[in-house]
Amino acid sequence: MRSLSVVIITYNEERNIGRCLASVRAVADDVVVLDSFSSDRTEAIVREHGARFVQHKFDGHIEQKNRAITHAAHPFVLSLDADEALDERSVEAIRTAKQGTADGYTMNRLTNYCGTWIRHGGWYPDVKLRLWDSRKGHWTGTNPHDRYELADGARIEHLPGDLLHYSYYTLNDHLKQVNYFTDIMAQALHTKGKRASMVKLMLSPVVKFFGDYMFRGGFLDGWHGFVIAMISAHATFLKYAKLKELHRP
Repeated sequence: MRSLSVVIITYNEERNIGRCLASVRAVADDVVVLDSFSSDRTEAIVREHGARFVQHKFDGHIEQKNRAITHAAHPFVLSLDADEALDERSVEAIRTAKQGTADGYTMNRLTNYCGTWIRHGGWYPDVKLRLWDSRKGHWTGTNPHDRYELADGARIEHLPGDLLHYSYYTLNDHLKQVNYFTDIMAQALHTKGKRASMVKLMLSPVVKFFGDYMFRGGFLDGWHGFVIAMISAHATFLKYAKLKELHRP
């Protein structure tokens, strides 16, 4: 059986981190939290749960998640965000995976938005690769949208159960995060030399709304499905508007 390290990055996550840590207790042989100098009770809660607590200045989601892996005691790693937690089925599935031989394991992520579980609009099943042999891959992507990439030829299996994602408690939480993330996305695109045309600026938000709300079934999630589609379209507009501003003299 493989020993499992759980790695989590945090910054002011006192509202979520306790739930996350409690959910992995039954499968973790080692838990390490890499914190970006939180000013709330995150550290105290982590230590109450018996996890190791280390700190490093935040320099990007991808960079911080790769750094967190270096603190893991074991190469077999489960990487979670502080606002995520395992459900009972995924706990049992991970127990089985610890005895398996695959290089990586994917799982479905189910998001709770302002008290509603969102099952459409492109938000579910939201398959994530979160359990893997860390010697065979690394975090990559474009900040803040990170993804874990295993080496060519790696064997990946899918686990039953859901990774529960407690995303936003209020609409204001969502809007604040959109503003923060679109700053990062626009800067990342600018660094890559990308530009935003007026056509993209005007049409991309419309395509995003109708794609999520109509074609991906966001309307089936009721009021919150509509809100999510609208804010997602707004985020698309902000990303390209901010990118255009970065190119202005």
